[in-house]
Amino acid sequence: MSLVGTAANATPPSPGVVGTIIWQKTVGNTDYTLREITLPPHTSTGWHHHDGNLYATVKSGTLSRFGADCQRIGVHPAGSFVFEPAGADHVHIGRNLGDTKVVLDVLYVLPKGSPFSEDDPNPGCDFE
Repeated sequence: MSLVGTAANATPPSPGVVGTIIWQKTVGNTDYTLREITLPPHTSTGWHHHDGNLYATVKSGTLSRFGADCQRIGVHPAGSFVFEPAGADHVHIGRNLGDTKVVLDVLYVLPKGSPFSEDDPNPGCDFE
């Protein structure tokens, strides 16, 4: 199952990164989806943004997040909460820099019919 949509020059998730839908519901014009995302060691989500807000907990491993300025915007060990705001002005990448898998439970709160995320090209960072 794909984590993100497609775009020209996009950086897709690393091989082995998977998302499994646990629960979905649409209320009015909003889609609510709970997914479990697994990033094997030394993989990434690819550069992307979301059309709605995301709320996540890190179940295992440590997730490192970087923004479009190539700077780290967070290090989230197991038990941490992660918030990702909506919008194309919030391009980011999630990376598993460790030797154990990262497992996240993610609640997507998206406009009805939106993809889970939108692929973006690497903004010029020397990593994927």
